[in-house]
Amino acid sequence: MQEVSAIYTIRSKYHTLSAKEKKIADFILEHPKESVNPSIEKLAERIGISESTMVRFARKLGYSGYQRFRIALARETIPRNEQLFETEVTEGEDVVDMVFKNAQQTLAETLLSIDRKAIKEIANLIAKAHSVFLMGLGGSNTLAQDAYHKLIRTGINCQYAADFHMQLMLASQATKDDVALIISHTGEGYDTLALAEELRNNGAKLLILTSNGRSPLAKLGDYVLPVRACCSRIVAESFSARITSLVLIDVLYVEILELLENSGVENLNKMRDVIAKRRI
Repeated sequence: MQEVSAIYTIRSKYHTLSAKEKKIADFILEHPKESVNPSIEKLAERIGISESTMVRFARKLGYSGYQRFRIALARETIPRNEQLFETEVTEGEDVVDMVFKNAQQTLAETLLSIDRKAIKEIANLIAKAHSVFLMGLGGSNTLAQDAYHKLIRTGINCQYAADFHMQLMLASQATKDDVALIISHTGEGYDTLALAEELRNNGAKLLILTSNGRSPLAKLGDYVLPVRACCSRIVAESFSARITSLVLIDVLYVEILELLENSGVENLNKMRDVIAKRRI
């Protein structure tokens, strides 16, 4: 069954909208493509209304939430070749050059914006924590696993699970002596927010790694590690943002080892020794 056009739905239900909702509708009808990429916060600010009005607008059109409406809008306004990757894929263009260029651009922009003082403070929090919870859902879970793979070498007590319910169970056991690194490209998922709220309610410090520094998740964080993604956040795979997130995790890992000094090196060598025994 083909999904009904979001543009058609706006026009057909326009007469039922409030004055503020009509202001949203007018903007989207005039700028459909430009309305897809910004976060709900940025688009609301640009139109001059509240985020809650944006959500009510989407629900009045029949969508369960703003994100569902935005996806529907993207499907009919963003060309297919732009939905495949973070940027437009032009026929005949060298894919290797394009993918590398995007990754390099995101890395370069993130490097320019890094708050080195914040990096050191985050590393210090992790090094001194009783337990470090490493969390992310979907594609971000692979990043959380990479952080676990790195930090477990240092001797720090790390907690990680792939399943959401398991992560929620871990979050319920957090205390004020713990730190959580939560990774999310958009920072807008209900389940990710549930993890953050549970951890926060239990007093744990929240470190947020995200491409959306104005997201609901970022607002819950004690510290935010921003990835300056050069791409549309409609593309869920967030290729270059994922690569940059891995680099930021490496940065934290090296900073933490520097802070731990001899104990960090000793634990690292223990790990290397036990792995070496399993090699031919």
